[in-house]
Amino acid sequence: MSKIIDAWTHIFPPAYFAKLRSVATATGPLKRWINLRSLYNLDVRFRIMDQFESYGQLLTPSMPPVEELGNAAEAADLAKLMNDGLADLVGRHPDRFPAFIGALSFLDPDGAVREVSRAIGLGARGFQICTHVRGKPLDDPTFLPIFDAIADHGVGIWLHPVRGPVPDYPTLDKSRFEIWWCFGWPYESSAAMSHLVFSGLFDRHPHLRIVTHHMGAMIPYFAGRIEQGWDLEMGTRTPPSDARLLPKPLKKRPSEYFKMFYADTALSGSAPATRCGLDYFGERQVVFASDFPFDAEGGAYLIRETVRAIDELNLSPSTRAAIHRDNLMRLLAPILN
Repeated sequence: MSKIIDAWTHIFPPAYFAKLRSVATATGPLKRWINLRSLYNLDVRFRIMDQFESYGQLLTPSMPPVEELGNAAEAADLAKLMNDGLADLVGRHPDRFPAFIGALSFLDPDGAVREVSRAIGLGARGFQICTHVRGKPLDDPTFLPIFDAIADHGVGIWLHPVRGPVPDYPTLDKSRFEIWWCFGWPYESSAAMSHLVFSGLFDRHPHLRIVTHHMGAMIPYFAGRIEQGWDLEMGTRTPPSDARLLPKPLKKRPSEYFKMFYADTALSGSAPATRCGLDYFGERQVVFASDFPFDAEGGAYLIRETVRAIDELNLSPSTRAAIHRDNLMRLLAPILN
């Protein structure tokens, strides 16, 4: 078994990629994906993986969200095609890919509940969910059966940010300077985590495990604001006329729920940010992830720099092993209520 298992590595299985190319245009992100061969070409991917000793990959779906590629029926079919392809890759290359995280379409909640069972039957160890569904927040009541199904099966959620060039200011037509990606994605993750916390999801499913991309985004850095603003002063900034905007009572302080999330090391090689997240979430709730293959070297840069960042922290052997592999293996084991 690999000493490092990368917990967030995107891929397009062959049949899915062929279908994607038939429904999307060769502009924008798709043009980048076609040029990023390690995203869909196994030979290229394996050559990069072989640069790193004892290194394996947990497979996760690549963007874009299936909900943005078609109507409810088409998106559901794409999720099934993705899951079939991921299961096939794991079955053919178990030494490279020990497991996979499945896809779901939230456009048809009933169908998504059925796909949870079907994908787990194929071997899915969790599901990647994006931070909103065509602009609808994850705590929309229509989505609750999907979260219930995932929790009932005892598997985890990989929470991935998604945001396009939404204007940075009301007077702009689009976000400039790719701010929507650099800072917009961490905001999306933080907002989605907040909606899940205040919806009472963890009160409903206290054993639900949610892995947040990019080390919990803004949450570790703004832990003090969470404690002051939400633990101690919730509602003081909201006039009575807007009381509907405040959360219903929870069983714990908000800050306690945020520490229930898991986080990954996909921080593009920043050792100080990794240290901040590790201090916040704790050594048992952080997993190694590179966000392969989205860099100019087809993924090699992100793996190499993530390894370096962890090395710079001078962690104990047991903590390093926990981050590199052990925490993930525990996450992949189902928890049955």
